Amino acid sequence: MTIKVYNSLTDKKEEFKPQKENFVSMYVCGITPYDFVHLGHARAYVAFDIIKRHLIKRGFEVRHIQNFTDIDDKIIKRAQEKNISPAALADIYINDYFEQTDKLNILKADKYPRVTETMTEIINFIKVLYDNGFAYQKNGDVYFSVDKFKEYGKLSKRKTEDLKSGARVDINDDKASPVDFALWKRTKDGEPDSVSWDSPWGKGRPGWHIECSVMSSSILGDTIDIHGGGLDLVFPHHENEIAQSEAKSGKQFVKYWLHNGFVTVNKEKMSKSLGNFFTLKDILQKYDARVVRYYLLTQHYKSPLDFSDASLDGAKNALQGLDDAYLKLLSRTNSSSEIKDSRLIKMYENFMSVLDDDFSSEKAIALLHELKGFLLTEFAFGGQGLFELFSEMKTLFEEMMDSLGISLPKLPEDNDIKMLLKERNAARKAKDWGRADKLRKEIDAIGYKITDNPDGSSVLTKKI
Repeated sequence: MTIKVYNSLTDKKEEFKPQKENFVSMYVCGITPYDFVHLGHARAYVAFDIIKRHLIKRGFEVRHIQNFTDIDDKIIKRAQEKNISPAALADIYINDYFEQTDKLNILKADKYPRVTETMTEIINFIKVLYDNGFAYQKNGDVYFSVDKFKEYGKLSKRKTEDLKSGARVDINDDKASPVDFALWKRTKDGEPDSVSWDSPWGKGRPGWHIECSVMSSSILGDTIDIHGGGLDLVFPHHENEIAQSEAKSGKQFVKYWLHNGFVTVNKEKMSKSLGNFFTLKDILQKYDARVVRYYLLTQHYKSPLDFSDASLDGAKNALQGLDDAYLKLLSRTNSSSEIKDSRLIKMYENFMSVLDDDFSSEKAIALLHELKGFLLTEFAFGGQGLFELFSEMKTLFEEMMDSLGISLPKLPEDNDIKMLLKERNAARKAKDWGRADKLRKEIDAIGYKITDNPDGSSVLTKKI
């Protein structure tokens, strides 16, 4: 088994070899909680959820860290608008993050460090850079000197000279060079004391980039295996993380940089400024979370994903087809068996292989539909004599769905629904087709789908 990943640092696909044989350290940039999570966030966290799930399936122990940038200019501004504290505002949107991502069946990180809880480590990190000549202080602000780090631009493939010539010059800018970036920002006039911390350079708070370097290294060490985030973070955020981290430690900061593509709307990047911004909360009021997750997996994580109702409707129909096939399986068996059939073994090997190849979820979904086709063919011609094969199919279907993090269709828990189904089965047995049809329509109106079994019974599941 060989896993290959596309490394943004080298711009090529490489064999994945973590520092420790069966252990993977992974850091994914988290949200700045000043607003509700949106579809772009969902795209990123579903992508890295698939990566994490597959690594675990392949036998790795994954130590996964994801931060919250819980202090920021946008947070302070929004908190002032709402007349609440920045901490209270951050908590509102952090809670929203968990509420929405839980619906998408995203596995929890091992730890969610917050900037406000990591201040001592941040100040100490900056102090090392300052003492070693990589940073300088000007009027209470501390900047990283990009000229001191000779490999600057190696991730984004940008040259320092070009960045300098294209930089906007601000008369009030205290930076020695326009490409230098803030490690520590002095407290601004009128800002509340709650967003200010004491430091050797005076009261202030951290710059954005330093925070992730500190939160990742303080938990995972100086070198981590995978660092992930959206493509928009390559420059300047991740480029600056590399510079300050490697300047401090003298070691490679990240072995494999993985970046997910943008969500677009009519081929334009989703953004508030363009007015094409969709919160996850709003989308999940219209579409089942299973459908949204399925949709997010229909393109390779590095590719752009164009959002539309038509795309989600297509995902809904495709997922319903998978659900229907699974319900037909349940109509023949409730058992799960070890996979022994050579055809099913081959399907599973192919499925795992496409995920080994840079976590190609879109190809994995295609193979899931291939299994559906095989299942329906065997169901049509197999009769009652293939109980063992159906049991193996059930095991394989559930294993593939689990690898993609798509939960299985929900069977009813409501006793009233179960009673209606029992009445319908009795009507069918009595060949009272009018009554049976009336009950089917009643059940359908409540939002459940019926799959009738050869023995006269039925399986019921919630429609999506």
